[in-house]
Amino acid sequence: MQRFLAGRVTGSTLSLAIIAAITAFYRHILPVNQTTVALTFLLAILAVSAVWGMVVSVFMSIAGMLTLNYYFLPPTGTFTISDPQNWVALAAFLVTSIVGSQLSARIRREADEAHSRRREIERLYEFSQKLLGEGNVIQLMNAIPDYIVESFEAGATELFLPQKDKFYRSGFGASHLDEERMKTAFLRDEALLEPQQSLYFIPVRLGARPIASLGISGSRLSRQTLEAIGTLVAIAIERARAVEQLGQTEAERQGERLKSALLDSITHDFRTPLTSMKAAVTSMLSSSRDSSQEHELLTIINEECDRLNHLVEQAAEMARLEAGEIELHFEPVDVREMVDAALGQAKSTLVGRHVNVKVNDRIRRVRADFERATDVLGKLIDNANLYSPKEQPITISAEPAGDMVSISVADRGPGIDDFEQQMIFDKFYRGKDQRYLVRGTGMGLPIARALVSAHNGTIGVTSQLGQGSVFSFTLPIAKETESVH
Repeated sequence: MQRFLAGRVTGSTLSLAIIAAITAFYRHILPVNQTTVALTFLLAILAVSAVWGMVVSVFMSIAGMLTLNYYFLPPTGTFTISDPQNWVALAAFLVTSIVGSQLSARIRREADEAHSRRREIERLYEFSQKLLGEGNVIQLMNAIPDYIVESFEAGATELFLPQKDKFYRSGFGASHLDEERMKTAFLRDEALLEPQQSLYFIPVRLGARPIASLGISGSRLSRQTLEAIGTLVAIAIERARAVEQLGQTEAERQGERLKSALLDSITHDFRTPLTSMKAAVTSMLSSSRDSSQEHELLTIINEECDRLNHLVEQAAEMARLEAGEIELHFEPVDVREMVDAALGQAKSTLVGRHVNVKVNDRIRRVRADFERATDVLGKLIDNANLYSPKEQPITISAEPAGDMVSISVADRGPGIDDFEQQMIFDKFYRGKDQRYLVRGTGMGLPIARALVSAHNGTIGVTSQLGQGSVFSFTLPIAKETESVH
């Protein structure tokens, strides 16, 4: 109120000063007729009404009318009017100035309201953008009061969540908000507003159902803005809950899929060597055989035990890779030496298979862990050997690709359809048409992908049904300053 009165006093004083200045100018500097003086007063009144409002403009209109009568209408120097037509002129001036002032003040008021609404919409948009950035329910609950304080310049904000019977606070003085009134706003599903104190308690509704309540203080907000804030908060809470629930559902689905794949792997791969060992041992115990037959059976047991150990080692290696427990020793590695080492490791399984090697002469050394990079290439070679006919060749090639070297293993197997190409590097996944024809656990390619990723490279596959597949991975080129350890 004091600010209002001070503003009106200031406006009235300045309006009198403007009237005095116009009067002095036209009486002593530029004499004009009464019509020009009246129009000048009218323009000044309209300008003042746009700045200080209706009260000041009405005061200025009366002052202008009296001044016009006293100084410019004959007989001058008195408030007496000799010509009856001047009464009409003064009345017309007063009515015109007041009506014009009213219209000007209304336009100003509507402009201020439009600006205020625009600003509130901008704040609501900023607030909604911040809410969309949170996906975790707990983080969102703690962030909502902060976002309201930041976006709407509030002094304090508090959120009450009845499901947890918990309050989330932010801003200076948030602890002084009446928590009982917040609970009342939720239980009664009605807003408790005190605009004079800039204090608001509103329910947070999702549709027609309240799910929380908000307390806001220290900022003047319209009822529409408060309702919009409540709606945005409700939508954000439900969205975060839905995202979290979706994530949990997806995790459960992936867990079930992983368990099914693991059980499938154990059923069709682990049981096979165990069955072979069991049959071999049973045969040895149930019948007498010469030493050569016993040696053959023991050889079967030994090979199948080795296979079981290999399966367990792959699972353990994948676990260490995901936990980041494997340390890589990077050094400049000759690609040709790496290819030769991988072929040497797979020599026993490639018997009778023709292998083409094409290493571009322009390729320099790559920066890699020799043992792990060789293991990646070996897994791709083993994969090509298992899933393509023995009479078809395997092609190993290496080409420069910018600051990387691309190493590829191509086969002429049955190929992989587009859908399976997206899952071929998932743990325990095996081709739907090959899983019962070729033994394995589906761990080779996931391990290869993890190792390549640790080298800051990429791995992928291109394939066409009936034409074969090409598995490729990249390794960074070694810098000239690096030396072989």
